[in-house]
Amino acid sequence: MGSLTFQPFNESTFQLASPNVTCPPLTITFLGTGTSSGVPMIACRCEVCTSTDKKDNRLRSSILVQSATTTIVVDTTPDFRYQMLRANVRQLDAVLFTHSHKDHIAGLDDVRAYNFFQDIPMKLYANQMTIDALMREFAYAFADKKYPGVPNLELNTIDMTPFFIGDIPVTPILVWHLKMPVFGFRFGAFTYITDANHIEEEEKQKIWGSKVLVLNALRKEKHISHFTLDEAIELASELQIPQAYFTHISHQLGKHETISGELPEGIHLAHDGLVLNV
Repeated sequence: MGSLTFQPFNESTFQLASPNVTCPPLTITFLGTGTSSGVPMIACRCEVCTSTDKKDNRLRSSILVQSATTTIVVDTTPDFRYQMLRANVRQLDAVLFTHSHKDHIAGLDDVRAYNFFQDIPMKLYANQMTIDALMREFAYAFADKKYPGVPNLELNTIDMTPFFIGDIPVTPILVWHLKMPVFGFRFGAFTYITDANHIEEEEKQKIWGSKVLVLNALRKEKHISHFTLDEAIELASELQIPQAYFTHISHQLGKHETISGELPEGIHLAHDGLVLNV
């Protein structure tokens, strides 16, 4: 443990994916569906944060993507350790990052447990901006002289080119979090987008034809860098996705049961532990 392999994007590093490639059946598990503060929020006594409905308890947003042979986590949140224990994830092949905000990267150190049991570096896939942030935030893992037991990480810089992780094809989708570029990802018929409030028309074309779309829907009130509930509903309807699920939810949105009853057919609030087969 402790050696670093830095691998920039090139065809010797990645198996590239054709746009028309067949994706194996996937199981998607929502590891967390909350915004950066989680739900309940520390010190808050609102009706959502004090709710006894387990669906109103939301860890920070992340998903597990699994085929018969490959397991990927999208983002290592501050809750990563508990999310892996709760979902009983014994094998992890790679981590795919959407962007570099702390609620999406802060749990990375805990991949060292997989280093120990799997005895290989953990493959990380991210754009250059996120790679740079990981190297700053976890500098001890990239030092020339490393303390024993630090994470053993293999960095892979991705761009907009589709690629494979194991047998799972990955198509990056550029979305905007105010002025910050963020990656959404399409895996076969499943598309996952979090931390966004704008998607350009060219990138929307990559989403068309998905059977399932996950979007962030922070709250009902306008926000500077996240879709509101109405904006997320409008986008899912525009793209004609049969089933849409909303994530990255704030306590300000309201209780899960209440909001679920207000949604159009085919549109749902995701919740922690929800499992989809695509």
